[in-house]
Amino acid sequence: MKPVQPINTLPIYTRLGSELQTLLRSLDADDWSRPTACALWSVKDIAAHLLDGDLRRLSFQRDGLPLLAPDREIKGYGDLVGFLNQLNADWVRAAQRISPTLLIDLLGFTGPRVCELFESLDPEGPALFSVAWAGDASSLNWFDIARETTEKWLHQQQIRDAVGRPGLTSRQLLFPVLDTFMRALPHVYRETAADDGASLSFTIEGEAGGDWSLVRADSSWGLFHGESSEAVAHATLDQDTAWRLFSKGIDVETAKQKLRIVGDESLGSMILQMVAVMA
Repeated sequence: MKPVQPINTLPIYTRLGSELQTLLRSLDADDWSRPTACALWSVKDIAAHLLDGDLRRLSFQRDGLPLLAPDREIKGYGDLVGFLNQLNADWVRAAQRISPTLLIDLLGFTGPRVCELFESLDPEGPALFSVAWAGDASSLNWFDIARETTEKWLHQQQIRDAVGRPGLTSRQLLFPVLDTFMRALPHVYRETAADDGASLSFTIEGEAGGDWSLVRADSSWGLFHGESSEAVAHATLDQDTAWRLFSKGIDVETAKQKLRIVGDESLGSMILQMVAVMA
């Protein structure tokens, strides 16, 4: 086993922008109103949300616009999620006034500029936004960019599912997304006590899958690539179930039917609680 390392997702982020342009330009009028797995949002709503993400990133990080003051007291993770959900809903509602053609054009403008911004950042420098779903109070740029890559991949995948187009599930594109999602594992198990040296292993099966392990040391869990031969629990999911579970695209009971556990079931099944999106 080897400790997990920073992930360079910039090449994937750039490709996702190109793939999105090709996808959106291929849609017909009916496709834009199709429902998606993303709550009450249509295909057009998701495209508008992607544009909002680009605009916020460029405005706040590239141009130095002060971050919006929350309209409520943020006492914890739930308050933060509620605030972000309201921001997202406000934008999507306003974006109903934007035509699909203009959405495509605007995304074609903002996408490359976000790539330029990300390329200009020191990967090991402090990020503007922390990866809260991994339990970070502060994060490094590489992790923030990886999180943004998972967002771009996920929302494009939701559009592809809605309009019946092939998914971006090759190892080149999906493995980095899954590897980023798995960085939430130590946070999921943060309150699970064990003796130093205890380990848990997790396998995602499929072309884009892999093996990860948690190892207990100094009263915390560290994340490793590879399978522990002494794991007290070994949980296995297929890649399609895994990304949908971690992004709340399927319910826990559905995922549980696909989960296989060898060893301690109570420990292995805690992966069902993992969420790698702000929700």
